[in-house]
Amino acid sequence: MSKLYKKWFFPFVLPAFAVFLIVVLIPFIIGIFYSFTGWRGSFFMGPNGRTTNPFEAFLGLKNYIAAFKQESFRSAFLFSVKFTVLAVIAVNVVALAQALLVNAIGKAVGIFRATFFLPNLLGGLSLGFIWLFIFNNIFTKVLFGKEGVIPIKFLTYMTDKDPNKLMFAILIMAVWQMSGYMMVIYTTGLANISDDYYEAASIDGANAFQKFFKITIPMLMPSFTIVFFLVLSRCFMLLDQNIALTNNAPQGYRMLAAQVLKVTNDTNGNYGIAQAEAVIFFLVVAAISITQTVILKGKEVEMQ
Repeated sequence: MSKLYKKWFFPFVLPAFAVFLIVVLIPFIIGIFYSFTGWRGSFFMGPNGRTTNPFEAFLGLKNYIAAFKQESFRSAFLFSVKFTVLAVIAVNVVALAQALLVNAIGKAVGIFRATFFLPNLLGGLSLGFIWLFIFNNIFTKVLFGKEGVIPIKFLTYMTDKDPNKLMFAILIMAVWQMSGYMMVIYTTGLANISDDYYEAASIDGANAFQKFFKITIPMLMPSFTIVFFLVLSRCFMLLDQNIALTNNAPQGYRMLAAQVLKVTNDTNGNYGIAQAEAVIFFLVVAAISITQTVILKGKEVEMQ
């Protein structure tokens, strides 16, 4: 069996590795190189303002310094951090509540799982436009009492009054989409918890809250590790939904960090600065993701 495994391992792995190399790794390395140059998408611009080759257009850390100087990038990055913190909390609370509800239902469990999971199948732009319609029409009618053609657009109105209101609009949409997928992970974790623990706790006189915080939460630590990582990465990389809700507005306070990279290219065509922003963005997201994974992994070890 081991000889057969060794014989066919590389032939089966090679296509996936080739795709990863061509689509992910090589473009990532090239992107890092471009972040240090005056790349303009189809040509390179040197320090003298003339078209030149990539090595003569090497700018060092100038693109990174320019990225930090952009108010739109700083404000959008802060906006993304605030949104991600709130989303991680909200998605986990809703997903865990859904998992506990589904786990407690004896019949028609599959129907509830499928219903909660369905929003995750929608594409980013379609989801954004659906919720744009809901915010701009249904919310407006309920809150402002307008009939027929609605002159007041709820999302635009609330954003103009307070830009942070957009954050909660995206948060509602993100929780609605992501919670079903995270619920599946939590239901799997709940299924792996033996009933013996709860029976022993009942014999010792533990109530429902004590069982939840002393048994369920500690035993779900592996699921928390996965869910936290997925929600963090998804929220930081959220793009299509933000574009749909803001109509690709160029104001930094209305954009998540991923959208700033696109707007930087669209407004001045300076792909070098956009690549520098992407590298900064990647390093921050990687650092946060690795930190939370290490911390939660440590909790798993303590609970064993």
